[in-house]
Amino acid sequence: MALDAALLSAAAREGVCTLRLYAWNPPTLSFGRNEPALKRYDRAAIAARGLAVVRRPTGGRAVWHDREVTYAVAAPSGLFGSLRDTYHEIHAMLAGALTSLGAAVVLAADRPAAGVGAGACFASAAGGEVMALRGGKVVGSAQVRGEGAFLQHGSVLLAAEQDVVAGVTVGAADPPSASGLADLVAPERATWEAVARAIHGSAAARWGAPARASAPDPELLRGAQDLAARYGDPAWTWRR
Repeated sequence: MALDAALLSAAAREGVCTLRLYAWNPPTLSFGRNEPALKRYDRAAIAARGLAVVRRPTGGRAVWHDREVTYAVAAPSGLFGSLRDTYHEIHAMLAGALTSLGAAVVLAADRPAAGVGAGACFASAAGGEVMALRGGKVVGSAQVRGEGAFLQHGSVLLAAEQDVVAGVTVGAADPPSASGLADLVAPERATWEAVARAIHGSAAARWGAPARASAPDPELLRGAQDLAARYGDPAWTWRR
């Protein structure tokens, strides 16, 4: 999360455009920036299950990060237009990547996103998010804007395992409506490496982005280290 936040700062400060793909170790439960986690989730149950937790710099609702490809796009705010236009453009790129792997996916119809207290991110789809044609959200995302730049990041599910969120929710929780890529394509096309290659290829074709990954800039890593204390602090994670 600190590195994603550093990407946002670099986009605002220097006009840098970045696509980042990563995985989580250990698997982690993330809360949206403004989500009322203290009211919504059972902190004792989370601790008893030994779950790692973090609060994202973006909004939205809780996500269980395990078998997935996580993406982040940071760039000047005018690159793709409005928040909604940016949301659609990035999801169109991701849908193209998944289609190239043989997945039957579509973009969800436009409608307002659910409120931050309404349950897990994968309990419902906002307009423009990537859905399996037969039902279930494959990609869940959130975006933040400020100082002339945006950060959008989200989860491309390799497996539909979002029931972890419901298991630590206080009171009733809507069941997740998620579809993992492993249920849509051949196993060899649902690996982290295969999906990452497809996303790089789709971004290169659509945006002219480099088709190969490169190491983060050392200055960017230093900026992330300066932010790491916030995202590792339980007082930030459980601030509301």
